[in-house]
Amino acid sequence: MSLFRPQVQQMTGYTPGEQPQESGWVKLNTNENPYPPSPLVKEAVERALSGRLNIYPDPLATEFRKVAADLFQVEPDWILPGNGSDEVLTILMRTFADAGDLVSAPYPSYTLYETLAEIQGARFEKIQLSPDWSWPVSQAPAISGKSKILFVPNPNAPSGNRWTDDEITSLVPPQGVLVLDEAYGDFCDQPHKGELLKSKAGERIIVTRTFSKSYSLAGIRFGFAVAHPELIQGMQKVKDSYNCNTLSLAAALAAMKDQEWMQANTKKIQETRARLVTELNQLGFDTVDSQTNFVWCTHPDQQHERRYQELKRRKILVRYMKFGLTDGVLDGLRITVGTDDEVQAVLNALEEIG
Repeated sequence: MSLFRPQVQQMTGYTPGEQPQESGWVKLNTNENPYPPSPLVKEAVERALSGRLNIYPDPLATEFRKVAADLFQVEPDWILPGNGSDEVLTILMRTFADAGDLVSAPYPSYTLYETLAEIQGARFEKIQLSPDWSWPVSQAPAISGKSKILFVPNPNAPSGNRWTDDEITSLVPPQGVLVLDEAYGDFCDQPHKGELLKSKAGERIIVTRTFSKSYSLAGIRFGFAVAHPELIQGMQKVKDSYNCNTLSLAAALAAMKDQEWMQANTKKIQETRARLVTELNQLGFDTVDSQTNFVWCTHPDQQHERRYQELKRRKILVRYMKFGLTDGVLDGLRITVGTDDEVQAVLNALEEIG
């Protein structure tokens, strides 16, 4: 007899991207920002280190919520911070989905959604996207209409495409919530600013954000949710008492105050992304119009896994991804937009590999 809950015993679990511990790698597999965070972050963390670390942090993250609220033009009670956006997603699952409830998400997409549903004992249904990464007109409303939670990463991962506001609002569950995962929202040509929260469907929408991407702070683990206060109040009942530590709160607050630094880095990434797409196309790859800090690419010869292994042999990491579909298999390479030198290294290697 297993000591584990049946759901835990049966599940596979989420597999994060490789994190080599030795130096010398060109690491373009987990969508980290290649540029350092704002210098204000270091100053803030050093001040926090010399402060009262023997005292619990503010459980409500009051100062951070004020700054985040100003950025989204809402009140502080619309904000809920978390230990990375992954913890925010966990809080959402525990708040809104009971065992046996239906949770759904587009597919291919972020596989953690399914893992969280399995842990909760909820049912999970995939909405298989069309070959051009658009929503299937007949299937999507039928599934979302029965869901307690519909997770929508916008822009999507691994494809990088962004859906329109009308497409998103048409899928809000009538008896549930739509979680708009905007991990890559700052990299869009027209960045997200929480507009859908103020739409007619906004009372059932929860936006999640992370500091791991545009703010260059993957190492501190900080994220937050934005939603109407009634939803935030319910989520606060579920979160750990002190879910954000003193150092991460200091770093996140300083980073968010320096919007100019963040926007300068995202602009550099957008420019490098455009060059990466152009040169991948010249090498014969097909790409999706990316609104993120990564590019999804496939090649007509379908030798994606071979290229991944050859790149890895050269100490260049990209993400090889494979998805089982109802009518076959989709695989390809997801390449993080690094510095110009890192991107040139992967392009040179791909040309050499052939």
